[in-house]
Amino acid sequence: MCETDGKQRCGWLNGDPLYIAYHDEEWGRPVHDDRLLFEMLTLEGAQAGLSWFTVLKKREHYRVVFDNFDPATVAGYGEAKLEALLEDPGIIRNKLKVRGTVQNAQAFLRVQQEFGSFDRYIWQFVGGKPIQNRWASLQEVPATTAQSDAMSKDLKKRGFTFVGSTICYAFMQATGMVNDHTLSCEWHPEFTAMGS
Repeated sequence: MCETDGKQRCGWLNGDPLYIAYHDEEWGRPVHDDRLLFEMLTLEGAQAGLSWFTVLKKREHYRVVFDNFDPATVAGYGEAKLEALLEDPGIIRNKLKVRGTVQNAQAFLRVQQEFGSFDRYIWQFVGGKPIQNRWASLQEVPATTAQSDAMSKDLKKRGFTFVGSTICYAFMQATGMVNDHTLSCEWHPEFTAMGS
């Protein structure tokens, strides 16, 4: 458990103010904005093999160099832009991840065209509303679920990359498709009721 300013939070926090703000203000809150959904899908993919905190520290720079994660703009990136990104120390310079972001932006636009919005498409995997979990400890929180498996399979079929089930589940947690705040965290809706 991470306690700062007298508040009880999820145990995965490291106490850094940036991380605490992310936990308190974003993580687990439902996201329905397509641009932000694309941002989180991109950043979760960039995280593969790394810590989320590493990505979080680079997030603001990512927003600058990836045109605030506008999928239509990113989808049109050419070789010169990709080469410039791969030279930029402010992002994770993995060739497959950087090129995959463009591929994902193109797939994202196709989904928007088919469903009217990416939001409408992606939330169908949880029936349109957040799954409220009741984990007593971090050890209980799964790395994947049937929903993340289904999401991963369908995203891959649609041409997305860096969307394995573990990445999809982290994306679901980040965008509030699932509430994985532990019961001992003040950000879980049942925290007060527990009286702890």
